[in-house]
Amino acid sequence: MTRSHANTDKTSQAWFATTRWSVVLSAQDKKSSQCRQALDGLCRTYWYPLYAFVRRQGYPADQAADFTQGFFARCLEKDWLESVDQSKGRFRNFLLAAIKHYMSNERARERAKKRGGGKQIFSLDIATAETRYRIEPETTTTPEQLYERQWALALLDTVLKDLQQQYLDEGKAEMFDLLKPCLIGQTGSLPTTELARKLQCTEGSVRVMVHRLKKRYRELLRQHIADTVAGPEDVEAEMQHLRTILSGS
Repeated sequence: MTRSHANTDKTSQAWFATTRWSVVLSAQDKKSSQCRQALDGLCRTYWYPLYAFVRRQGYPADQAADFTQGFFARCLEKDWLESVDQSKGRFRNFLLAAIKHYMSNERARERAKKRGGGKQIFSLDIATAETRYRIEPETTTTPEQLYERQWALALLDTVLKDLQQQYLDEGKAEMFDLLKPCLIGQTGSLPTTELARKLQCTEGSVRVMVHRLKKRYRELLRQHIADTVAGPEDVEAEMQHLRTILSGS
């Protein structure tokens, strides 16, 4: 990782902790100085689940990109946030309902050129998105199910990046890179003896490192989930829902 990229990641971590519900709520305050920056980060993190949802509705790639861009343009205009109430439920449900409402309105208006006021909020990597979309299940997944699965994957990816940044800040980037396969269940990861050799420690120490890595990951995951639900009492239910989504059951 280059120094400039690391600095960018540190900046993003600073505001990402206040995205999702807390930023949506703060965005109701027109004087919020961090609102635009945090919402921009929200767009970049969660655009693909929404893009996949629109594509599964039957829209071609370019039109799905227009809808996604336009939706986030409307988000950044803030006018649609004025009546948002966190107590109404989970943030992923809020976003899904919001884009459905947006698409319903847009279908009654002029198409691509007018969508989002003709502004490009951020660059969508359509080629990569289409590569990902082509491997999605086609016959057994509804648009809503596809959205929820991609939301879950985006959430896990964000948690993993946050954890990586923590280790980088602590000067333990190499440790994280070596232990990460143990965390995400990759096959062919190095055996404990080889990890111990590379990390210049005992096998017992490696097992402790892996345990701590997994613990920190779980803590970060719960923290991120807590940011997407109405209250702490909903965290466990959302954790279970996340496991159900990822298991495909």
